[in-house]
Amino acid sequence: MGNERIQVGIIGASGYGGIQLVRLLLEHPHVELAYLGGHSSAGKAYSEIYPHLSNIVNLKIEPIDLDAIAERCQVVFLGLPNGLACDMAPVLMAKGCKVLDLSADYRFKDLDTYTTWYKKERSDQETAAQAVYGLPELYREHIKTAQLIGCPGCYPTASLMALSPLLKQGLIIPETAIIDAKSGTSGGGREGKISMLLAEAEGSLGAYGVAKHRHTPEIEQIGSDLAGSEIRVQFTPHLIPMVRGILSTVYATLRDPGLVRDDLLTIYSAFYRSSPFIKILPSGVYPQTKWAWGTNLCYIGIETDPRTDRVIVMSAIDNLVKGQAGQAVQCMNLMMGWEEALGLPRLAFYP
Repeated sequence: MGNERIQVGIIGASGYGGIQLVRLLLEHPHVELAYLGGHSSAGKAYSEIYPHLSNIVNLKIEPIDLDAIAERCQVVFLGLPNGLACDMAPVLMAKGCKVLDLSADYRFKDLDTYTTWYKKERSDQETAAQAVYGLPELYREHIKTAQLIGCPGCYPTASLMALSPLLKQGLIIPETAIIDAKSGTSGGGREGKISMLLAEAEGSLGAYGVAKHRHTPEIEQIGSDLAGSEIRVQFTPHLIPMVRGILSTVYATLRDPGLVRDDLLTIYSAFYRSSPFIKILPSGVYPQTKWAWGTNLCYIGIETDPRTDRVIVMSAIDNLVKGQAGQAVQCMNLMMGWEEALGLPRLAFYP
């Protein structure tokens, strides 16, 4: 397609997901940022919200006008709170836009599940039926032909990357799966919350959403698809006093206690052989969140415990990149027929 760039818009550009998208899209060789939209910040220069982008981004946050957006943009990212995208995506799609939703609105095949966990009634069944779950490592071919992507949550991304080969190959007893995950504070978004204040979070580690976190049904839906039968998992998230990163540690009982670490490393390497952003670590090396900082990479380390017949899989990502904006750009690349890794960072900010 020569040097022609496609026009891209972001609705909900002022949050942490939005600023990550802006950073990635500004450096993407095939796109031009044509529209930044928002509600409460409409009318402000983007550089007023993020002064470090003065002289780099000369766009204003505009009111959300779906007709104007569709006229100007071929691809639209929705970085909105849950429950808003489902009112916008059908309109944008009818006007020919490709839509990538970073909220939970299009992650669920069964909208009753969505309503149960997110407390919003839905009437866009036809649109939701077209949505593809935006995890390229599992649904690459479906993403290529999709017009609407439901981008995964950050915890499900880290957890499913660790779990997927075990479920797909039937290597574990599914009901024994326990996911213990820890996330930095940016996962809570940019709005002021008491629990996220430095004075509250610093030097402290605690669990939240125990036995009822909204990402649980998302993990179970994709896990059930992989396993070929309905599964349940125990998922416990924790807030850790750092800005970026998720470490997800998955425990499960092996069906074949004879499997050793090197067997599983071979299985994982084969499963992810076509996945440029999954890095399977060598024997005895376990991932750290800092290795993934600012990148679209997911680092996976594996251990087995012959004493308990369990496998322990550890997965580390940057929650704002592979767990959010980077993964959305990865999906856009596939939808547009471009190289999957185009414009996505692989080198961490280190240390």
